[in-house]
Amino acid sequence: MNLKFHGWFTECSPMWPGQAFSLKINKLIFDKKSQYQHIQIYETEKYGRMLVLDGAIQLTERDEASYQEMLAFLPLNSHPNPEKVLVIGGGDGGILREVAKHPAVKEIVMCEIDDHVVAACKEHIPSLASGFSDPRVTLHFGDGMEFLGSHAGKFDVIITDASDPVVPDDDEAGKDGPAATLFNDAFYARLHEKLNPEGVLACQGESMWLHKDLIKGLMKKSRELYPVVEYAYTCTPSYPCGQIGFILCSKNPTLNLRVPVTKWTSEEVKRLKLKYYNTDIHSASFVLPTFMTEFLSSD
Repeated sequence: MNLKFHGWFTECSPMWPGQAFSLKINKLIFDKKSQYQHIQIYETEKYGRMLVLDGAIQLTERDEASYQEMLAFLPLNSHPNPEKVLVIGGGDGGILREVAKHPAVKEIVMCEIDDHVVAACKEHIPSLASGFSDPRVTLHFGDGMEFLGSHAGKFDVIITDASDPVVPDDDEAGKDGPAATLFNDAFYARLHEKLNPEGVLACQGESMWLHKDLIKGLMKKSRELYPVVEYAYTCTPSYPCGQIGFILCSKNPTLNLRVPVTKWTSEEVKRLKLKYYNTDIHSASFVLPTFMTEFLSSD
């Protein structure tokens, strides 16, 4: 659920019980319930515009680059030649914007379940939406699981930018959200089928401060399919605990995801207008705190 009082938006959720996060808001810009979820866009006082789905903050303009750039370039720069890329989810356009910056990418296919999210972000957060007009992009609307089952092609890199699997909003708290199918065994198996032999997969991987068991389960599930599985993370102040992770997998048993194949100079980082990602932070993002390293290595 979320609470609004005295000009503040406060995010609460059963996925992070006993804590809340608040931002001061100037106004509500967009408010609509689609077939799948409740979509809101706020103008905040310090974080720019903010996208909220079912009461959970998805991004703010101030810190969105820390998530979008890392989820895009960790897998892209780990692959020797990421020509064909699939993005599942990410209707705000941020991941698409970053993938489109990569000079090796020749084709981008995107599947998003909710066209209303895309339309709202195009109109109200245009800083995210530049990728939608890229001629390399083919956009499909529908369920990601169904799309994987019907699409004939394979990909070098697959990125799943899923919202949390549980709805935190007041009227449906605790129910499965529209992204719930993106966290189950069948979905992970289909992702594996759609990757080329050298393929790299990157998935939103939740917070190690809140979801250790979920992360460990996802990594165990992934290791049944992939010879290389890693957990990396980024720092995003507007997300619960200020941290969110990524699960990265590869079919290539010799690939070291911690060391990017493509290494950009500071001049290239500047030219690509990156705010967070660079070669050093790529490797550093896989260095986990002691508690998480011990937890993931335990039986």
